[in-house]
Amino acid sequence: MRRRAASRRFTTVFFLGLVLVLLVMYMSLATGIIQLTHFEIIRTLFGLNENLDDQLVIYEFRIPRITIAAFVGCALGIVGAVLQGLTKNQLADPGILGIQAAVGFSVVCYMFIVQSNVVGMSGQSIFSMSLFGWLGGVLAAIFLFMFSRNHGELDPKRLILVGIAINAEFGALTLFVSLKMNPQDFEMATVWLSGSIYSASWEQIYSIIPWLLIVVPFLIWNSRTLNLLQLDEVSMVGLGLRANRVRLLFLLGAVGLISSSVIVSGSISFVGLIAPHISRRLVGIHYQYVMPISGVVGVLLVVIGDWIGRTIFSPAELPVGIVISIIGVPYFVYLLMRSTRSM
Repeated sequence: MRRRAASRRFTTVFFLGLVLVLLVMYMSLATGIIQLTHFEIIRTLFGLNENLDDQLVIYEFRIPRITIAAFVGCALGIVGAVLQGLTKNQLADPGILGIQAAVGFSVVCYMFIVQSNVVGMSGQSIFSMSLFGWLGGVLAAIFLFMFSRNHGELDPKRLILVGIAINAEFGALTLFVSLKMNPQDFEMATVWLSGSIYSASWEQIYSIIPWLLIVVPFLIWNSRTLNLLQLDEVSMVGLGLRANRVRLLFLLGAVGLISSSVIVSGSISFVGLIAPHISRRLVGIHYQYVMPISGVVGVLLVVIGDWIGRTIFSPAELPVGIVISIIGVPYFVYLLMRSTRSM
């Protein structure tokens, strides 16, 4: 009976979340420096508007940007839930574990080597940069597993500490490489690292879609296993669960999603931290419910953050990563104080 009620609650929250996502996307599509009426937007979407300026604004600027924001938010929200489940720590997120920093370092190295930036790149260049970033994420994951083991088992507490060290190390290396760039590339790298999707393009959308289609269904399909990972090691062995193998598969999937996201948006912090907490308040603690809702909440956070960054401060533009950080820092302090009281 309780399980059925939880399932109904999840279904209700999920579909209400999707409706809210569509409303926020339309709001973002309709507003900006160039104002479009509802009639113009609908005619353009259905191919009835022959105004080339309206088509350019919607199809080349706003739709790619909103789509990238939605994809990145979904990926970061789901990854945040996965990492908090793996580490048994509700303060874990891709930034704290150093994976975002490692991917960012790899991409900055790519930009430095090929003397290029993320604006106007061809599909092949974006694919190459995506592969470069994924290798950086895998390297960080290898370090995490190497130095987080205790008596052959992955220690969640040590994983957090090692992740903080990796984050600091790759952050310093990224700054060092950035300072070696020419001024134009350095400026672009700085804006990109702060978390920005203003250069969104259809090529970037195509580069992230395969990761979402492959990794997200895998993680959600196996989300019930994360519930078992919350048990102690003895109980997991008694249930026949190969915990280290499962953790490795989840971590590699998370690295793939983080890498594909960082490539197109830079390092957007706090989404992976906040989204799972909001989801647990809405649907409970079971990961088969938390993970999809985290994806929906992540979409809302990034799309709304991008809309605020490009409209509230118009004609200037604030990167979405900075907007979410302004929101996320107070929430992080609140979570930290709350966890300290419960100890």
